[in-house]
Amino acid sequence: MRLLHTSDWHLGRAFHRVNMLGAQAGFIGHLVTTVRERGVDAVVVSGDVYDRAVPPLAAVELFDDALHRLADLGVPTVMISGNHDSARRLGVGAGLIGRAGVHLRTEPSACGTPVVLRDDFGDVAFYGLPYLEPALVKDEFGVEKPGHEAVLAAAMDRVRADLASRARGTRSVVLAHAFVTGGEASDSERDITVGGVAAVPAGVFDGVDYAALGHLHGCQTITERVRYSGSPLPYSFSEADHRKSMWLVDLDADGGVTAERVDCPVPRALARIRGTLEELLADPGLARHEEAWIEATLTDAVRPADPMARLAERFPHTLSLAFAPERAPEDPDVSYAQRLADRSDQEIAEDFVAHVRGAGPDEHEQGVLRDAFDAVRADEAVREVAR
Repeated sequence: MRLLHTSDWHLGRAFHRVNMLGAQAGFIGHLVTTVRERGVDAVVVSGDVYDRAVPPLAAVELFDDALHRLADLGVPTVMISGNHDSARRLGVGAGLIGRAGVHLRTEPSACGTPVVLRDDFGDVAFYGLPYLEPALVKDEFGVEKPGHEAVLAAAMDRVRADLASRARGTRSVVLAHAFVTGGEASDSERDITVGGVAAVPAGVFDGVDYAALGHLHGCQTITERVRYSGSPLPYSFSEADHRKSMWLVDLDADGGVTAERVDCPVPRALARIRGTLEELLADPGLARHEEAWIEATLTDAVRPADPMARLAERFPHTLSLAFAPERAPEDPDVSYAQRLADRSDQEIAEDFVAHVRGAGPDEHEQGVLRDAFDAVRADEAVREVAR
């Protein structure tokens, strides 16, 4: 059975105020063409179909178009909700849509109930594990302390139990939306840390033939059987070096996996450039970036006049401009933003405690801070679900 694995469409998302809907429509067209021309037997979409719980109408219309085009191909599609989606909204009409061969899996309680497809060698069971917010699903899965590993492990126990009840030789595919240990994150993913931990071990997926993951925006191989497709389009400059693609996965008669990357069309290259304004305007080596979307960081000691306008003369698609005068780290003029770069909310809070009272928090106080941040995240998730 040949699968096309994709995820993280983020329909409705802009890129630094650039409307990406046209590029997203282009990707949907590319997806449909790939399914038709490469003999795909099933499409799997591993979450974050939309960019937010209540997407704009144009994004909903594009999703509707995608559903119709996939259904018209007669190729089954299995799709789960991600942490950016409203599971309840995405799942509306799932029963009817399923009759057209597009199977939406958005209910945590249905993790152990697969979509079963057949090929010449027998059954393939597709288990959809939507994004599992620990605070919201801990009772469903009977875990005492909510955490990503605990709820995902409980969901996978249901998968393995169902698989064990099926005919010998039944192959299996799991769709999941999670941060798996070994994956490389980018700036455009929403933080899902709970209890100071965001990642779960890849071993949680042991016992299935292929785990089609979503959430991380870079295409990557965790193991030969556990892969991220990544987002089909870039959504932050931290993805400038990404090769945007999907996985074309062949599942053989014995559950063996081979995978090939299929490149996605990207509307414009991304580039991050750094230096003084005069250096950026004069450097001949930057000519290759003149038509790219640009993130420019200026290192001038004194902020130059009209930097954006001057940059745009050479780089007309400059979207982001930052100032980072080259100073020693101990220099008091180093910006607050620079000092906080790459630090988690927990670390920033702990640094604040240390600054105020002269000593950092002890182990108990660290736990109090962690619980506070988890409570805020859980409350935000509850309010988003209720919208």
